[in-house]
Amino acid sequence: MAVKVFDSELKVMEALWEEGDLTAGQLAKILKDQTGWNRNTTYTVIGKLIDKGAIERYGSNFSCRAVITKEQVQRNEVKELIGKLFGGSAGVFLSAFLSDSELPDGEIEQLKQIVEKLK
Repeated sequence: MAVKVFDSELKVMEALWEEGDLTAGQLAKILKDQTGWNRNTTYTVIGKLIDKGAIERYGSNFSCRAVITKEQVQRNEVKELIGKLFGGSAGVFLSAFLSDSELPDGEIEQLKQIVEKLK
């Protein structure tokens, strides 16, 4: 499922990914502490995420659970970035990314393994 999650929505998703299912009230408290949002702002963002199918609300206490994973959002964002800025070429993206990066040996080995799996 390719769902576009905006920065404000990502704050709600991060809370759900980190904490698991939460009530709307619990989310409002977490986001007030983290961002200063009031309850109405949090509820508005929750509503947008429900409409997109990114989270679902259940039960009489308005519990919320993430329907999409963090990995799905990450993949979607990377695909969008590569399409928008690198002409859809993962090779051009990787070249640009790695040209200024000093990767530890462990990460270089991980990249080699990923490339080998793609062959």
